[in-house]
Amino acid sequence: MSAPTEIPDVVRRALDLSRDRGFITSTRNETGRLLATLAASRTGTLAELGTGCGVGAAWLYSGAPGSARIVTAELDANLAEDVQRIFSDVDSIEVVSGDWSSLEQYAPFSLLFVDVKDVKESIDTVADLLGAGGIVVLDDYVPSAFWPPITEGRVDTVREQWLTDTRFAAVEMLIDPYASLIIATLR
Repeated sequence: MSAPTEIPDVVRRALDLSRDRGFITSTRNETGRLLATLAASRTGTLAELGTGCGVGAAWLYSGAPGSARIVTAELDANLAEDVQRIFSDVDSIEVVSGDWSSLEQYAPFSLLFVDVKDVKESIDTVADLLGAGGIVVLDDYVPSAFWPPITEGRVDTVREQWLTDTRFAAVEMLIDPYASLIIATLR
């Protein structure tokens, strides 16, 4: 690992909430460091679809310039309230209680972290949410050594579409031996 082992305080608070809630599928630190790195190059509004315990939003915040705004949507109202509390001292993060579509009003996004299966399956929806040159990070893929990508014995048509759609320059990255993600930039 080439990244520092320290975890930013805001990320630590989100990870603590994840542990308290028994939420074991929060954003991996490797993915988080990538989000922070990408956020450092962005201005405007950054977003996360699928807040969970706020780990992804915290990583975005840890890298984003001070002028950037981060919005995140969580369907579970009680969980959204808990996440709002951990970000209470962070003016640039807004936690919205609602499904992912409640963030459409904040678009276009310069960086969008998507951890909602239905949205990943709708490349047109994501393209409409991004500004010119906008970047989307799609999390939670199982690596495939084959092309076209195979998941559970079938062609992963969603991943295939993301990697071949000419509106995007896209790449799949291995995060660890059991996880990959897709980064796509709107041309």
